[in-house]
Amino acid sequence: MSWIANLRSYRPGPGMLVSAAFVGPGTVTACTLAGANFGFALLWTLLFATFATITLQSLASRIALITGKGLGEVIIEALPNKSAKIGAALLLLVALLVGNAAYEAGNIAGAGLGISALAGDGEGRYWPTLIGMAAIILLGAGKLKWLERLLIALVLLMSLSFIAALFVVQPDWGALFAGFAPSIPDGATLTAMALIGTTIVPYNLFLHAATILRKWRGPKHLTEMAVENTISIGLGGLVSMAILGTAATALFGSGKEITNALDMAAQLEPLYGNFAKTAIGVGLFGAGLTSAITAPLASGYIVSEIWRSDDLKTRDRRMRWTAFAIAIIGTIVASAGYKPVEIIFLAQVANGLLLPIVAIFLLRLVRSREIMGENLAGKALAMAGWFVAVICIALGARILALAFGFL
Repeated sequence: MSWIANLRSYRPGPGMLVSAAFVGPGTVTACTLAGANFGFALLWTLLFATFATITLQSLASRIALITGKGLGEVIIEALPNKSAKIGAALLLLVALLVGNAAYEAGNIAGAGLGISALAGDGEGRYWPTLIGMAAIILLGAGKLKWLERLLIALVLLMSLSFIAALFVVQPDWGALFAGFAPSIPDGATLTAMALIGTTIVPYNLFLHAATILRKWRGPKHLTEMAVENTISIGLGGLVSMAILGTAATALFGSGKEITNALDMAAQLEPLYGNFAKTAIGVGLFGAGLTSAITAPLASGYIVSEIWRSDDLKTRDRRMRWTAFAIAIIGTIVASAGYKPVEIIFLAQVANGLLLPIVAIFLLRLVRSREIMGENLAGKALAMAGWFVAVICIALGARILALAFGFL
């Protein structure tokens, strides 16, 4: 079926789950900080991040469709010898689990910010502990689909609110479009990497590949997958840009420091008035709790793929214990007394630093005839993937250079 025919028959699918996952507390926080501190200057970063997410998710989905296997399993099987398999498995496990633990802390802190806004108590020191415990209990209970659907609906409502708010606050459209010209103001490198890390979430690549297999299998669905992926993730990217644009219009130059959800709610006041803190509180809570459940599950799935066992009970046990471990570590970090906004922000930076590792694995796989057969990724898609990897490596190198005092 052609692209035009698939556009006409578009239905939200696995790509929309990816969008719902990355439009969470990390996105709201990173985009708000970017807009409040640097105006429209970093909008180009979100445009790149959206393009990068579509590209990398397409590569991961293509691998899953052709092989009928999970991404972690394909990566390990593709390596030439046992030493390489063990080394790659350890690298992926450490990188993804450390990143997910940081991301989980951000999810729990984000849900805590939402409750704090609703309760009107600023940062609310004890909320992360209570929310982390709730997430652990829900992980043990299973059957989370009804809860996830409710919370995702709240996130989508908040997303629509930001799009509407952008038009209500009436930004300087000339200045807004000028923000798509690449530049990094002084002190904005970490923020730029956070915007990328909040959009291209490494664990989503593995989770997306797994959910693809529940809907489609085989090369005949490649175009359908690509269309759904592009539209769904593109919509998520537009929401992120609307959040940054709204924050830039409402908060940039105000001198206001963003430390909690009540500060972030100021950008929604032109739309909701006194109900702004309620709107952002509900949205952040829904986004945070949803991700606080799905991130540990994704970690468990990754471990069960990479550290395989033919015994289904053993695989299930490894998945569950990994999920519990990630949730517990995230709860401890989120409850340690750090500012929630800082935890969320640094989690996005960690995600951005992990991206080149996963991207390079993907690019090697999609151009392997042994794995993909006659369905190799085209040169245009491969070049787009390498472009994404190079930009992420350059930003990551700049962050490390700053950290060690070379810049």
